[in-house]
Amino acid sequence: MDKQTQADAQNSNMVKDPKNWTTGDEPMTGAQKSYLKTLSEEAHEDLDENLTKAEASERINELQEKTGRGQPDGDGK
Repeated sequence: MDKQTQADAQNSNMVKDPKNWTTGDEPMTGAQKSYLKTLSEEAHEDLDENLTKAEASERINELQEKTGRGQPDGDGK
C-alpha cells in the first residue's frame, strides 16, 4: 500500500452507516444476536430478537455506550 492510498483510507467509505448497507434489511446475524443478548443483560434492557442487521448494529452501539463496552476508556468488562 503506498502513502497516498494510506492517506486516502481515512476518507474512504470502508465504514458505512448501517442505514446504507445493502444487506441491512436482512435478519441480524447469530453473532449480533449473541452480543446483543450479553449487552442487553448488562444494561438491564429487553432484547428485540426481530432486528435487522442494520438495526442490530445501531442497537449494539447504543448499548455499548450505556454499558461502557467497546469504548476505549470504558471499563470493558
